[in-house]
Amino acid sequence: MEFFSDVFQYGYLSNALTACILSGITCGLIGTYVVCRRMVFLAGGITHASFGGLGIAFWAGANPIVGALIFAILSSLGIEWAGSRGRIREDSAIGIIWSIGMAVGALFMSLRSGYTSGDLAAYLFGSIITVTDGDVAALTLLTAVTLIGALLWLRPVMYVAFDREFARSRNIPTRVISYVMAALVATTIVLSIRIMGIVLLISLLTMPVVIVNTLARSYRTIALTAPIVAVLGNITGLIISYHLEVPPGAAIIFTLTLALVLVKLVSLSSKKPLHAHEDHS
Repeated sequence: MEFFSDVFQYGYLSNALTACILSGITCGLIGTYVVCRRMVFLAGGITHASFGGLGIAFWAGANPIVGALIFAILSSLGIEWAGSRGRIREDSAIGIIWSIGMAVGALFMSLRSGYTSGDLAAYLFGSIITVTDGDVAALTLLTAVTLIGALLWLRPVMYVAFDREFARSRNIPTRVISYVMAALVATTIVLSIRIMGIVLLISLLTMPVVIVNTLARSYRTIALTAPIVAVLGNITGLIISYHLEVPPGAAIIFTLTLALVLVKLVSLSSKKPLHAHEDHS
């Protein structure tokens, strides 16, 4: 295919393909935790809050992804802290940070000298030409950390995702795991912005998991299979984006949506959808 031949000729395309594979693996693993712990709204809040740090960094002439990463991690830890201490309802905290982050980002990007709407669109909807060698290196490190963490601590994380009281009874450090996972969610979100864009990124965390969850009930099975679905969806969407010259995020989401519809139809024709459950064995 023309796409795969061009991958070896153009650096930006090979970077985009690599980023799609890496972000698919990470989003599939982290998304399993996000969906099973019912924190999709939290992930959406972090995604949009990161735009604040991105805008500030853009205005200051710094690396936008670094600014977004700092903003996202602080936001995720703040929401986790506020929710655990009962200082403010978690949904309220998410809504506040969500709106403030977007407002701050839009303000500072508009204040930047030479600002154009295209600068904003690249981060909101993704752009394959913006993926850099640095982005690929950062995603590689994140994917390695996530894979190692999944191999070593899948069971404790699973317990925390489903039943924190049970996890505490097993002397599992639930608070530490919650904070670490919140930081990982934020990092995964920010490092995938180049491909998906802020507006569409939350779908990459949830849709592959929902697709697999339609056919499987085990947390372990979902955690192992969702990354494969995410990677395939990313690559297919990237190829479509390349040929049709549309934002990759939109192409990826349409690809995953079609897969979800097909899987749901197959499931409805055979049996009712299954839901992930905890496995204390």
